[in-house]
Amino acid sequence: MKQAKSTVKRHSAGEKRLAAVAGAPGEVRVISGKWRGRKLAVLNAEGLRPTTDRVKETLFNWLMHDISGATVLDCFAGSGSLAIEALSRYAAHATLVERDAGLARHLKQNLQKLKCDNAQVINQDCLSLLSTMATKQYNVVFIDPPFRKGLALPCCQALEQQQWLADNALVYLETEKELITAQMPANWRLLKEKIAGQLAYRLYQRS
Repeated sequence: MKQAKSTVKRHSAGEKRLAAVAGAPGEVRVISGKWRGRKLAVLNAEGLRPTTDRVKETLFNWLMHDISGATVLDCFAGSGSLAIEALSRYAAHATLVERDAGLARHLKQNLQKLKCDNAQVINQDCLSLLSTMATKQYNVVFIDPPFRKGLALPCCQALEQQQWLADNALVYLETEKELITAQMPANWRLLKEKIAGQLAYRLYQRS
């Protein structure tokens, strides 16, 4: 009987690996706030790379005194992990921008599961949206695009040029570590920076 049980376990693990390859949903966890400990399903999609718990914990330690009551923009929302973490920590409102229609639908479903009524999901290409003049300014912005697609710097420049940012807004940027940041808006001041493996994450403040 013991041998049979062991065989079943190996088969189960193999199925899990196959499911992951086939694009079965993973999950993200809310670290703190009113939804602390909640786990939300995440669809597999090309370029989707949810921020790890360790990086997310560091980020929200940086933002500890700035999230409550903030208006938040999540530029490449993907899993929605960053915006949902901000909402859990009492951000006033979050706008999640996601180009992929399936991911956008899934984001709406996860927000409904959380009974969240102070968030909006926009199913649109982020750079296309940001190329238009803003009708609202944001206090906190998350920029975590697919790596090596040339999206990060145009996003930062559009945020500034089209007036999407409130005075003293905080902008979090998560990119491949080799990204050259010399073309960042001149009035953005680097507050925090960390490199972890192939990842660089930075916090800027607009002045």
